[in-house]
Amino acid sequence: MTLDRPASGATSSVFGSAPARLPAARLGVAVVRDLVGVVINGEVTPGDTLPPEERLAQHFGVSRTVIRESVKRVEEKGLVSVAPGRGTTVQPPTSWNVLDPVVLSVMVENDDSLGVLDELAVVRSALEGAMSAATAERRTDDELARVEAALAHMEESIHDVDAYAQADADFHFLLMELSGNQLASNITQILFQRARSSSRFVQNQTDEAFRLTLDEHRRIYDAIVAGDADAAASAMRSHIVDAWQRRRLPTRRDPS
Repeated sequence: MTLDRPASGATSSVFGSAPARLPAARLGVAVVRDLVGVVINGEVTPGDTLPPEERLAQHFGVSRTVIRESVKRVEEKGLVSVAPGRGTTVQPPTSWNVLDPVVLSVMVENDDSLGVLDELAVVRSALEGAMSAATAERRTDDELARVEAALAHMEESIHDVDAYAQADADFHFLLMELSGNQLASNITQILFQRARSSSRFVQNQTDEAFRLTLDEHRRIYDAIVAGDADAAASAMRSHIVDAWQRRRLPTRRDPS
């Protein structure tokens, strides 16, 4: 979808070519995702206004009611603001709800520089580091047994790419649960699950990378067994950043 923007900053009424016809139940979802994409991709910029309902309805081949509800959903995600008499105005990235599944999904899908995934690694390392420290401080014998079993499952699965990836994720999710920090756990799981669905996040997997990852998880486990919160936090932070850097392929925007 493309937009021709006049010098005034308001968008024109043309949204490129109309999308393919979808089943009625999916029309609203498709419109929302397309509108989110237009904003995130920069085809419209903060301060621009979207075309009026009638023209959007013509473009998408849906009713004005569907457009009205779709724009409302996009407004709830923080990407636009609707004001009577002023139209629908695009908002800056600081207003976006980046934890919204659609917003986060579109951001990752269009992350050519891998900057979003780089930032996800930083945020995950901070949150999971704190949760690993909390787990080390409060773990019980039964919980230690669960962590040991999760690590053992990783070891058993190391020659099966899909099984190992799930065992790896299960180890992380378990430490989040045991930390007792539900808010940090929920936020991190949203970020982690979305990142895992990106081919660019899981690329460049090798046997050597799996072995290194397993060693890093052992260090996290050992720190938790020792009840060393600082060591557990440091081991988790290092693991997340280092594991991402091993998988991350260079992009044209990286410094030479």
